[in-house]
Amino acid sequence: MQQGFFIGDMYCQPHFFQLPLNYQQPNGARIQVFAREVVARDKQHSDLPWLVYLQGGPGFPSPRPDAESGWLKRALKTYRVLLLDQRGTGQSQPVHAQTLSDLTALEQAEYLSHFRADNIVRDAEAIREALGVKQWSLLGQSFGGFCTLHYLSYYPESLTRAYVTGGIPPVSGHADVVYRATYRRLLDKNAAFFRRFPDVQVLCNRIADHLLENEVRLPNGQRFTVEQFQLIGIHLGRSGGDLDLYYQLENAFVDVNGQSELSYSFLNAMLAEQSYQTNPIYAILHESIYCQHEASRWSAHRVRDEFPQCHYQSGRDFCFTGEMVYPWMFEQLETLKPLQEAANMLAEKSDWPALYDASQLAANKVPLAAAVYVEDMYVEFDYSRQVLANMPNSRAWMTNEYEHNGLRADGERILDTLIRMTQEIQDSPHR
Repeated sequence: MQQGFFIGDMYCQPHFFQLPLNYQQPNGARIQVFAREVVARDKQHSDLPWLVYLQGGPGFPSPRPDAESGWLKRALKTYRVLLLDQRGTGQSQPVHAQTLSDLTALEQAEYLSHFRADNIVRDAEAIREALGVKQWSLLGQSFGGFCTLHYLSYYPESLTRAYVTGGIPPVSGHADVVYRATYRRLLDKNAAFFRRFPDVQVLCNRIADHLLENEVRLPNGQRFTVEQFQLIGIHLGRSGGDLDLYYQLENAFVDVNGQSELSYSFLNAMLAEQSYQTNPIYAILHESIYCQHEASRWSAHRVRDEFPQCHYQSGRDFCFTGEMVYPWMFEQLETLKPLQEAANMLAEKSDWPALYDASQLAANKVPLAAAVYVEDMYVEFDYSRQVLANMPNSRAWMTNEYEHNGLRADGERILDTLIRMTQEIQDSPHR
């Protein structure tokens, strides 16, 4: 075991676990999964309840604590916190083109099929048992909330409470239905952005036309396209994201010998926006988080045809896209190209196991409090509200104060509110 260390008044202890890649074959291949235990310095040896943080994504590691602030500050007043690097991310055995280069496309697809919420939760259960913890609580942000509902579906006896922020998924229905809703929400965000910064529409058209007319290269040598430029609209679903996006755009062009070119600083920022390059699980498995006994068949790509505003043509208003993933990403983005065939296989995979048990959720006994963001661009509010309405012992804080990243923006207040809500559920005489 690695030695722990202090960050101010927090003690951090790393943990590494060797767990099955495929829980249906427990004696088969194993992978490393990492989790970081965090506890207040003065409570290091206290018998505290545990709180597991389930990160958004899929395909991104748990946050690295650097100060006792935000939601973690509130959590450490009550809990011993476990920051889980979900399988394939962070210090858990990583997934990217380099680590999969020795596998055939078929082997890549088979390997990657084990990195959804069901196996993330199985990892958490294996870790709980390894640590000797009888029960613990969960805090699920975004995709972490999807994992939380899987946990409540299949391992409710392991949980004392559950908190979810911006992450109550639809428990039935095809991904197409989800993307129809999120595309509509995306168009609303675009309209609000261009109303706030009216001059930017002309600038975005200028950038898009320049990309159509010229072969522009990012610092890694990859050709930069209109479709890639549209992807930075993912910012529009975050608090303050519209202003961040505006500032990225305002210095897009630079004059070189009397000719306008896209500046190196702008192109470097555009490359930095492509987190799919370093975190390919997001691109490969994003649509599968909605799949139960059915294939996604590149749902967002197909549904996009129902929204012609999202297909740029010169002379027509420019429109950003959001968190959707597309098959062309595996043709254009350098580190995704080696995974194209596997990604297509997974898009056609129709035997994904169920992620949720509707009957179990309808009989839920674990106190669940969820912050549900009315204008959420990534997780549709109406579907979240409907799911919670059918779950006993759950309460929703429905608010338009925050965007999808509310936990990052005002985490201490949000988690404190959810903790109080679950206590009210616990104390309710009608429970």
